[in-house]
Amino acid sequence: MTHAAPAGASASSAPVELEPASHPLQPLLHLDVLWIQVAGTLCNLSCAHCFVSSGPGVDRHAMMSRGEVRRRLAEAEALGVKEVYFTGGEPFLNPEMLEILEDTLARAPATVLTNGTLFTTPRLARLARLAAAALEIRVSLDGDRAELHDALRGPGTFGRAMKGLRDLERAGLLPIVTVTQFSDEDPVGFRDRHLAWLRDAGLTRPRLKVIPRFVLGREVERAGSGEAIHSLRDLPPEAFDPTRLQCGSCRAVTSQGVFVCPLLVDQPGARLGERLADALGPFELSHGACHTCWVTGMTCGNG
Repeated sequence: MTHAAPAGASASSAPVELEPASHPLQPLLHLDVLWIQVAGTLCNLSCAHCFVSSGPGVDRHAMMSRGEVRRRLAEAEALGVKEVYFTGGEPFLNPEMLEILEDTLARAPATVLTNGTLFTTPRLARLARLAAAALEIRVSLDGDRAELHDALRGPGTFGRAMKGLRDLERAGLLPIVTVTQFSDEDPVGFRDRHLAWLRDAGLTRPRLKVIPRFVLGREVERAGSGEAIHSLRDLPPEAFDPTRLQCGSCRAVTSQGVFVCPLLVDQPGARLGERLADALGPFELSHGACHTCWVTGMTCGNG
């Protein structure tokens, strides 16, 4: 952008060319958390808002074997990782998932993010035994009514997820329910309303995590081309707090390498290398999801 010469400059002075504003650089302050996309992009559902566009037969990111996860856990332990999260796709489609959890829990606490539709009686029994070793299960819901949830995740999925939640509680686990807030409702009111609904639905000690909507993956298509994508490009340097975002303390791994966070495994520039040791440098917060995390204080973790 060309600007007029400042007062006192000669008329023949060359125009001043200003550098465009840059995105903040987020340092990795300490590597505490590792996300593992253990099922790749394979899922039993094709959710309309899935930020990694997972589904049946989708193998853009491949399922990870027990041996591959073990190698990643060894890397992570050497770098000081204290907590592990498993995601996908749907983690319980991985036939080695329970053995992977046993390996992981010998090293660190672990959380599995699931759609809650694949809990068999034998699987619940094994998960109940593992829960004593710091295992958390998170189940995703989208609204407090079947018509809301099923419109995004498919017919009958609300009932199956609710059954999964009740079965988890009966097995002695205390699942965390993750709800995406699509509306502009007051966040405190939204949270209180959903906690009350979960109690009414039969969960005696409900735990709730509310997450914002991210315009990624299939949600881009669902939102349509008119969706505004916001940026942190104009964030004043003095306003930047490097401790605010989870990417200051986490990295994600898939079959394709190491990424800055689990939200951005399909985004240009988010792959940081093949090994965790290659991914310890800063990351440019140039994605729309970075803005969403910044303005909401979002973390994908349980907190």
